[in-house]
Order: sequence, then C-alpha cells, then structure tokens
Amino acid sequence: MKIHEYQAKELLARYGVPIAKGKVAFKPAEAAAAYESLGGGVCAVKAQIHAGGRGKAGGVRLVRSSAEAAAAAEGMLGKPLVTVQTGPGGRVVRRVYVEKGSAIARELYVGVALDRRLAAPVAMACAEGGVEIEEIAARSPEKILKEAMSPTAGLRAFQARSLSFGMGLAGKEAGKVAALLEALARAYLDLDLSIAEVNPLVLTKEGEALALDAKVVFDGNALYRHPEAAKLRDLDEEDAREVEASRHDLSYVALDGTIGCMVNGAGLAMATMDALLLHGGKPANFLDVGGGATKERVSAAFRILLSDPKVAAVLVNIFGGIVKCDVLAEGVVAAAREGGLKVPLVVRLEGTNVERGREILAGSGLPIRPASGMDEAAALACAAAGEGAR
Repeated sequence: MKIHEYQAKELLARYGVPIAKGKVAFKPAEAAAAYESLGGGVCAVKAQIHAGGRGKAGGVRLVRSSAEAAAAAEGMLGKPLVTVQTGPGGRVVRRVYVEKGSAIARELYVGVALDRRLAAPVAMACAEGGVEIEEIAARSPEKILKEAMSPTAGLRAFQARSLSFGMGLAGKEAGKVAALLEALARAYLDLDLSIAEVNPLVLTKEGEALALDAKVVFDGNALYRHPEAAKLRDLDEEDAREVEASRHDLSYVALDGTIGCMVNGAGLAMATMDALLLHGGKPANFLDVGGGATKERVSAAFRILLSDPKVAAVLVNIFGGIVKCDVLAEGVVAAAREGGLKVPLVVRLEGTNVERGREILAGSGLPIRPASGMDEAAALACAAAGEGAR
C-alpha cells in the first residue's frame, strides 16, 4: 500500500527522521493559509500523487507569497499530472503539500528495501540524490552502497556510519546522516514496510540533514498489524478494478493488454500470461481467484474483468483442486448473464468436477469456446481478441 509524501514524512518523523515543516491543503485558499502559517519566505507547493518524477512534470513549484501559493495550488488541484511513472493519462491532483523551503547545499539518497537475493532487508545510500535512483543503478551500480541488516536487530550504528562515510561525509554531517539512516531502518522494520526511501536527503547550508522527499510503501500482507496505517490508504490513487478486487480478496493487477485472464494460482496465472505472449497476445490483467473461490467470488472476478473497456476477449484457465470446476462454471455463467457477455469467452477447465463444470458451461446457452489444453486456450483467446478488437 502506497501513501502520500506528507503522510510518509509524518510517519518517519515519529522515528526521528528530520523533516521540514509543512501542511497539506485541498483548496487554493488552504494553500495560502498554509504558506502564512509557515512564516512566509520561500516555500514549495508539491502535488500529492502516488508517483515519482513530480518535479520534472511541474508538480513542484517554489513560491514567495500566499498569493503565489494559492496560484500554484490552483494550477495543480483537480488537474492530471503526467510523470514518467503515471502513464500518459496521468493522475488527478487532489491535494498539495506546502513545505518550508530549505537552503540546500547537497543532495543524497538513502533507502531501505528487501533484497530477495540475500533474503534480508538492505539499507542503501548514494552520493547522487535527487535523481531517479533506477537510472543510477543501471548506469553506475557501484555508486549505490549497501548494508544488509538484521530483521530483528536492525541497522547497526557502525553500518550506518559506513554508509555515511562511503558517501564522502565527515564530522557532524556524517553523524546526522547516520542517525537518519538508523531512524529510517527502525521505521521500515516496525511498520512492516516494503520500501522506505528518502530522495533527496538534503544537507542544508546550516549543516542540517533533512528528508526533502519521502516514499513509504507498506506490505499489504501485514496491514492487519497496523490498523492506523491502513486508514492512510487513498483509494482515488488506485485502479478502481484493483480496489474492487481487494474487497473480494482477489489478487488483481491491471495490465495494458486486451485479453482478460481469470486463473487460479499465481504460478498458473504467470504461465497463462506467458502462453498468451507466445501466441502474440497481451494480457489485460493478472487475476488469481485463489484456491478457496466461491461462486460469488468467481462472479465478482468475472464482472471486474468485463468492466475493463480494453478487454476484447476473456480467457478462463482453471485447474480445479481445492476450487471445484463446477463452482467456477456456475460463477462464470451467473456473471456473464448478469452483465451481458459482449466479448468472446474461452474456457479451459481441468481437475475436480471438471465434467460437471463443462456441462454447466455447455448448457448455459452462452457463446463459450472450450479448450482442452493451455496452449490451445491461449491460441483461441488470441484469435478471439483479434475478432473482438474489430
């Protein structure tokens, strides 16, 4: 689960990560009032969306008066902001963050994430901050310093100092950055985060270390342990179909293809998408109905698939083990009748109660194209998507 920059800063500040003063605003007048409450001078008005690259896209503006703050907010609120991470449609800005300006002397990068190769959380640091860290990782991976840390003991003081010295810092500056790194690591572990990132971490001309921007992503599987954090979720920033899927405990991720996929099991879902790509098609989603799917849950999943306007065909690929093929067939038929099936439907069933499931589909009166194997199902779906697209 992603949260906004201002929310991330509020959380990290509780762990000792230093931040500049700031206030969130939902209207231009609130942005002007926030500017005044911060004491005037130079402030930044920042668009709050769940995507990076805001500065380059015009989503961060420096202002020097309450009128300029209101005008900057007026220019962002209610309008889509297109960045390298949003796609061409952008994200509508519904709130801005007004933050006191800082006299920046240097920009750095620090973060904590899970390294699956090491099976451990890793603290990272780079002397080049304020730019896309992925670019640096691809261009000069040696510039990203790493320290694997204990999931119980956290980042040790000597490790934080090593990262700080590795960025060329010394004296009080090195100590302050090391302390910030330790605080960031504590937040990462305590809150069950998947990412905790400060980019840029700035050293000011006064010698302070501040988190000028912050990114926090929660592990959705651990949110039950953090009910207060779950309240920070902004549904406006998420795909509507993914939100609806989460209400039914479905694993759904929207993609950019034209073939809607409903599969049980993550491994089979990935194999199904590979098969579609092999036959020249593109999946419109990843959707795993899980092993304990009910008729109602399957019906909800099918409705979500059909709600995507890009879908030109639907492929249902089920291997019935815990979930029975007849239950899935009943759910598909119910949803298709309810919503009206306007695109070709290819179904491949195998496993528990498969014959009964096939009887239900055959007797439904719906234009269903049966397939006996995954390769055949993928080929039929790709051909059907071509028909549906025309």
